[in-house]
Amino acid sequence: MQVYVLLFNAGTENEGIHTLKIQEGDRNVVLMFESEDDATRYGLMLEAQDFLSPAVECFESEEIEEFCEGAHYECVLVPEGTLALPPETNVEELDWNPEDDGRSPHPKSPDSETSLSTLSDAELERIRRQLEGLL
Repeated sequence: MQVYVLLFNAGTENEGIHTLKIQEGDRNVVLMFESEDDATRYGLMLEAQDFLSPAVECFESEEIEEFCEGAHYECVLVPEGTLALPPETNVEELDWNPEDDGRSPHPKSPDSETSLSTLSDAELERIRRQLEGLL
């Protein structure tokens, strides 16, 4: 089955995938959208929050599942027609640096120009309920 995910710097050596960070268990979750339109809508909502502009890319679900397993991420299938909403706030420090040239072994950068705030407990609970509703 084909799914759509959000990528940053798609097609470059510094490609990154959008994940939701769930504090409980310190988990990263990749959203796999059944519908390209739903993924595009989600990406536009991220942009509206002054997040980086993602590209919507199509993959086989098995490929994303294998990637997630290797990266110790989880993945959630977002059924077509589901209005997935991004968190109201974003994590403070990205696990990926959009300006990394690919030569640095650790892409985290405390000097990143992206200023993001941490998720509140209430926001985490809202995201958890939303993700559980998708399953």
